[in-house]
Amino acid sequence: MDVFVSAFGLLMDWQVLLALLAGSVGGVIIGAIPGVGAAVAIAILLPATFAMPPLVGLTMLLGIYGSSMYGGALPAVLINTPGTAVNALTTYDGYPMTQNGEARRAVALAYSASFFGGIFSILCLILLAPLLAKIAPNFGSREIFLAALLGMILVVLAHRGQTFAAGMLATFGIFLQTVGLEPVSYSRRFTFDQSWLTSGVDLIVVVLGLFALSQAFLLLVQPDERPRMASISGSLFSGLKELWLYKRVAAVSSTFGVLMGMIPGVGEFTAQFMSYTYAQKTSKTPEQFGNGAPEGLIASEAANNAVPAAAMIPLLALGIPGEALTAMMLSVFYVHNVVPGPQLFQGQMDFVMALYLALLILNVIVLAFLMVSTNALARIIELPTRLIGVAILLLSFVGVYSLRNSITDCAIACVFGVFGVVLKRLNLPIVPIILGMVLGNIMEVKLRSSMPRVKTPLDMIDRPIAMIIFAMILLVIALHIRTLIRERRNPPQNTDTDIHLTQDSDY
Repeated sequence: MDVFVSAFGLLMDWQVLLALLAGSVGGVIIGAIPGVGAAVAIAILLPATFAMPPLVGLTMLLGIYGSSMYGGALPAVLINTPGTAVNALTTYDGYPMTQNGEARRAVALAYSASFFGGIFSILCLILLAPLLAKIAPNFGSREIFLAALLGMILVVLAHRGQTFAAGMLATFGIFLQTVGLEPVSYSRRFTFDQSWLTSGVDLIVVVLGLFALSQAFLLLVQPDERPRMASISGSLFSGLKELWLYKRVAAVSSTFGVLMGMIPGVGEFTAQFMSYTYAQKTSKTPEQFGNGAPEGLIASEAANNAVPAAAMIPLLALGIPGEALTAMMLSVFYVHNVVPGPQLFQGQMDFVMALYLALLILNVIVLAFLMVSTNALARIIELPTRLIGVAILLLSFVGVYSLRNSITDCAIACVFGVFGVVLKRLNLPIVPIILGMVLGNIMEVKLRSSMPRVKTPLDMIDRPIAMIIFAMILLVIALHIRTLIRERRNPPQNTDTDIHLTQDSDY
């Protein structure tokens, strides 16, 4: 109880509340504008959060992360264009409902399902927090190294059909983090006698280049568009009442979101696929799915909004990000010398609970904001795409230059911006590069610190948790190999009713 009181006291700081409000409302607006998304917004804001207290910066980023999916549902339902990549499945049933004259009902259900999924996942995390606090101290250097390795493997294998490319890009990310001064003996690595490479390739510069600048370049070269949306009349609170009729689908979908969010490299896409499939197979009217089924819309939105809170579990408990957005948040921890992992749960449990409570308040703020401002938000979405591109471009360069007042960083960001455009044009994933940089650094540091106590390879797994994680690594690889063999023997037959979900490379 004392932990909750202390956490609540941390949240009552006016700076924290202002950051939470700005992040919540700003995230909804950003998520609702097609072509921007949470990754671009967080990349742009990341340098500014370094000057803020850690809880203030993280609550702002969490606000954007958690609320962007709410906003992304609006254009997905009204104009068949998902605001963020993870709202793509929402178009399957949301837009057909709009075509059938049920736009208000579809939007109301999307908001209500998103709210239910978000609150459900946060309550699960609050209940799991004491368990994490007990387990976390048992993770030493070897266990964290193996967990980071497992996360890297899962991230690569999650890109079905692009496993080789994802593995190469993750390896490229690992290489990037080795450039510069080596952390133990301070010898130079891969600098080629170039002084500007001595300080290494900054993660934030790479993030801004791959996500923000690449998206700006794409928006500037594409034809200028101004999507038009009709106004919505009537109360949106009816969705909360109707959600009760589909409480089983909402609860199961939210559970999938929590479970998938806790596994590094899996996230919203797998949770949505499993939830949608479950809803369709257990529905009394499966033929309506894809033609305006409320259950399909609820399954999609409840699952993807349950992921953000759950994705904080591996980040906070082990210091291991599961995807690009939590990898960006990890840098905020490091800047303020707040080290995620077992020590955080042992010594700063009130800080962890404050983040959970911030997520809880975030969902309430977002729902209240959307209920009264949906039509105004629809007008914002009609901004010309090239104007959005120019704004992203300017803000990105300001963010990059403010890091170290370096023109060189701006040039490096431009190079990665062009590289990001190439990857998007080729439909190749960007996320493995970022996670390769983050997880590669964690793996190197933990491997170095564990080596004095390791005499043989078996010493790496001579403790129970290390052995369990190693067994999970072998199991994941074995299951993937078995899947590949089955697909080669029995090629899947595509039909018009199949559900196809791919991880969008700009997420």
